[in-house]
Amino acid sequence: MRIWRIAVLVAVLAGLLGLPAPQPAAADPTPAELRKLTKDAARLNDLYRGQIQSLEEIRFQAKKATDTSGNLQAQLKAAQAEVGRIAQTAYMVGPLDNLQLLTPNVDPYMMLGQAANMTYMADERTQRVENIKKLIEKSKEAKVNANEKIEKMRKEIKTLQSKRREMERLLAKYGFQQPGGAEGLTPRMISVRAEIMQNFPMKYGVGCLRPGDPGEHGKGRACDFMMSSGGTMASGADADRGDALAEWLIKNGPRIGVMYIIWKQRYYDIRSGGGWDPMSDRGGVTANHYDHVHVSVF
Repeated sequence: MRIWRIAVLVAVLAGLLGLPAPQPAAADPTPAELRKLTKDAARLNDLYRGQIQSLEEIRFQAKKATDTSGNLQAQLKAAQAEVGRIAQTAYMVGPLDNLQLLTPNVDPYMMLGQAANMTYMADERTQRVENIKKLIEKSKEAKVNANEKIEKMRKEIKTLQSKRREMERLLAKYGFQQPGGAEGLTPRMISVRAEIMQNFPMKYGVGCLRPGDPGEHGKGRACDFMMSSGGTMASGADADRGDALAEWLIKNGPRIGVMYIIWKQRYYDIRSGGGWDPMSDRGGVTANHYDHVHVSVF
């Protein structure tokens, strides 16, 4: 029975060696296309006088989805190469046929060692094939997801471009201010910060200018109002104060020139219609704005 079992394993291995190479079910999302759309988004940010949060959120999702698709493709390629190595090793060891297994002159220890090696390779090969099947499915899903996100970004850019006249009227209402003075902030940001601090105690401090930052912090048009000591999620009265500040900014934003707010992994951007919209996970308490309320002004 053992002899026949070994023979069956060898036959299984031979069958697995003929596994055809998988064919992609969808076109690969191109990083070049994402780079082009990112440039289009940057031009819109300049036109809209600051980072458009809805567009930045979609760009973040598209970048993450494209990276995931690329990583899965690399894993699939590596797994296929490993299967090829196992197949090559099996060929070098050589098959065991029924005649060889039944010949009394063959060293039984050598025969059993070779059979055990073939059994191991058959098991490993089977596992590798199963892993490749799973990678193929994940890769297909990742490609579809990445392509959907890129298409979503393309549509959002087109929508925002169509609102150019409306945006120009909004920007004309608030005018354009350059940063100045020792703090490097615009007069509007200084005024908004002062009014906020008159209405809300800031025991954890406020951070504004961030030289070199490509966003509003680097342009003197943004401040972070801390609701904790930093790096820890605001809770209790601190979280309540952040909620109250966010609501106050929504109510008074049109009067004082608030452009957008970020708080608790959500953004409120009046240029894209207002209302809270969720943000993707940026990887930490501070990056997800759970310890501070971010305020950008026109």
